[in-house]
Order: sequence, then structure tokens, then C-alpha cells
Amino acid sequence: MVLEKVARPLGGRPTAVSATLVFLTIALLGGFLLGWLWPQQAGAQFFRRPETAVVQRPIPVLQPPPITFLYPQHETLTYSVDWRVFTTGMAVFHLDEVGDVLKISATADTIGAVNLLFPVVDGFQSGFNVKTGCSTGFDKQTQEGRRKIASDMSFDYANGKQTMNERNLVKGTEKVLVTHIPACVTDSLSAMFYAQSQTMTPGQTFYFPLADAMRTVTVGMKVEDREEIKTPAGTYETIKVQPTADEGVVKNRGRIWIWYTDDDRHLPVQMQASLFWGTITFHLQSVDLK
Repeated sequence: MVLEKVARPLGGRPTAVSATLVFLTIALLGGFLLGWLWPQQAGAQFFRRPETAVVQRPIPVLQPPPITFLYPQHETLTYSVDWRVFTTGMAVFHLDEVGDVLKISATADTIGAVNLLFPVVDGFQSGFNVKTGCSTGFDKQTQEGRRKIASDMSFDYANGKQTMNERNLVKGTEKVLVTHIPACVTDSLSAMFYAQSQTMTPGQTFYFPLADAMRTVTVGMKVEDREEIKTPAGTYETIKVQPTADEGVVKNRGRIWIWYTDDDRHLPVQMQASLFWGTITFHLQSVDLK
């Protein structure tokens, strides 16, 4: 339930993006992080399948990462982003452990001719406590053609409140939303790396709470099978995991998979979203631990 909503104009003129260019953006990089970070207002309604009534799973308690699981002090993961047979962009994740917090930043950019036609430059920042798994907040900067949005989401666990501040840098508007939140949640960026710490046994599913815009949803990670995956960074024995949800950003976005290495690291080496307009695949290009 939203407790507070404040909207105020900041001046400036609104702009519009044609439906064709919106489709191109989503087809190329709109599926960044396989829909976990898909903007809900940038064409999402156009591509959303009809809603069906479902019984919502109760919000679970976030399980802390096992004390035996160790995140690297520094890590940079670089992925190529492919749509069908075309490489359309690059995605880069930087992870740095500072004290008890794993800080995460990510970028997604179009490349080549696509960048000349309709440039996309998206940035994300997040983090979570490696002892509890609790997110420390989530920031997003989206530049897709003429569309420019900046937002930040903060969590006040002591008072059970979540606050989102969103600024439209083109229209010159700003809104602040406040709602309730559980005692500990993941967010759309940290969730993929929090999941690394969990036990992955084919045939089992583990669940965690995720802050999705201004609500908390239950995300299930269905561990499907073991597969050998070849990427530009090497060939890996992996565990194929499918994120699922009854509501929120994961629902109605087609099918999504993440391939984690079948070892103690659970390194995400490939990600894929199979949507009704095509398939987006992230292939690991390199791992830098400096």
C-alpha cells in the first residue's frame, strides 16, 4: 500500500518516442538482466501478456548467505548481448566488497550501427550485506533515445519503509513514493548475485523476497538441470536456473534462465530471456578479479 505520493513539475518540455523505436530498444537492450531490470513504463504495457488470476505465494524470509560462501573482493564480469544472430550491445558488472557490503554497479550500452540508430546507455547501482543478504538500496539511470530517467530506491528496515525517488530528466518531473517493506529484501540487481550463495540442486526451488518498484514480490529460483556451456570466456559445467514469480518484473516477460557454474563460485556465465518477439542472450566475455 502506497503511503505517500508527491509529484512536482521541474520545468522543461516532454518528448515522445515512436512505437517502432521503443520496440527496437526493448528488443536490443530492454531485456537487460533478462527482464529483472526491465522498466515497467517503457513499453512494458505494449508487450505484456494478459493477466490471469493466481494465488500469490506468501512473502518468505530472506535467508542469509552461508558463512562458508565467499564473494571475491573485486570482480568485473563483461557480457556480449545478442538478439537472434546479432550482437547489439555490451553489459558490464563491477563488484567490490567494502566491509560487509558487496557493492554492485552495472552498465548496458548499445554498440555499432544500433548505437547510431537508437543509442541506449543504462546504469545501475546496488549492494547488499554479505552476512544478511539485505539490499542496501537500488539506483537506476536510463537513457534510451530521448528518454532519460533517474531513480533511486532506499530501504529503512528499522521503520519498515521503502522510498523511491524518480526524476524524468526530459519532462522535468519528479515523484516520491513511500510504501511498507519487510525486514529484509533483495533488489533487482543484487538478487542475481545473492542467489550465487544459495544451494543449487536440480529439481529444487528456493525463494526470496525482492523489492520490485513499490511492492515486494516472491521470486522463485527453479534449479532445472546441469549443462555444459561454451562462452567466449571459456567452457563451463553449469547449473541451469529459471527465475519465476507470480507478479512483478519477472512475471509475463516470457521465460528466463541463468546458467551458474557448477562449483563453489556459482559464477553466472550465461543469461537468456525467451520472449514472444525473440530471444536475448548474455554471453560471458571475460572475468577480471583485479
